[in-house]
Amino acid sequence: MSLANSCALVMAVIFCFYLYDVTDAHSYHLGSCPVVEPMNNFKMDRLLGKWYVIQKTSTGSRCLTYNFTETSEPHQYKVEQVSEHPVLGLASVDNKYHYTGVINVPHKDVPAKMVVQFPLSVAGTASYTVFDTDYDSYAGIFTCQKLAFANRQSATLLSRTKTMSANQLEQLRSKLSHFGVDPFELSIIDQAKCEAPDAVNISIDDDTFSPSNIGAVVRKAGEKVGDGVEFAAEGAKKLYNTLKSNKDKAAEEMDRR
Repeated sequence: MSLANSCALVMAVIFCFYLYDVTDAHSYHLGSCPVVEPMNNFKMDRLLGKWYVIQKTSTGSRCLTYNFTETSEPHQYKVEQVSEHPVLGLASVDNKYHYTGVINVPHKDVPAKMVVQFPLSVAGTASYTVFDTDYDSYAGIFTCQKLAFANRQSATLLSRTKTMSANQLEQLRSKLSHFGVDPFELSIIDQAKCEAPDAVNISIDDDTFSPSNIGAVVRKAGEKVGDGVEFAAEGAKKLYNTLKSNKDKAAEEMDRR
């Protein structure tokens, strides 16, 4: 591989994990995931549509929104998370990231207790529990992944509008505290001055790791990376999958000990 392609490969890998870093919003704790009770009589079809994120665990995202949609598969949905972040190394220029995960309902008798898979999550699927919502104004979601000796968790408080009443906010935070989830780990999401007209749209979904797509993403963010990214991206995809596989094997080995 030429020096240019090697550099492009490194850039592609770094950029992929940079995207993972800016979309990651979790905290890490020892032991198993806390038991968060799913909402009774939950109706996913009523949760569909756009929500504004008011508070979320440990994130620097701004203008973060969720959009829940159905898929062609029964009991399967997609959640598109859209947020704004500065371009890598350019704090004054925003990118708009579209990060799409797939939600499945494994137990039809407990529809509020789901699982989600995001394309950049090397830890695999995570629980996705709706613990409270009135469907029309507020909702609370808790996700968690069991790791070898710890867990990776995130809570999200949603509103149909850009603000949430103090009573609704306190209700959701109190429920999290009752479940053993620290509400003081939640970050406040800035929903002011959103919809930046000059933002570059970057989508991260199941197709992101195709060579042409990674090349397009890197060019959009860097603009001067040079040719050869599409070729190098195939190597980045293989490297990413290898790292994921190795991490999964290591976690399984640690669990057996």
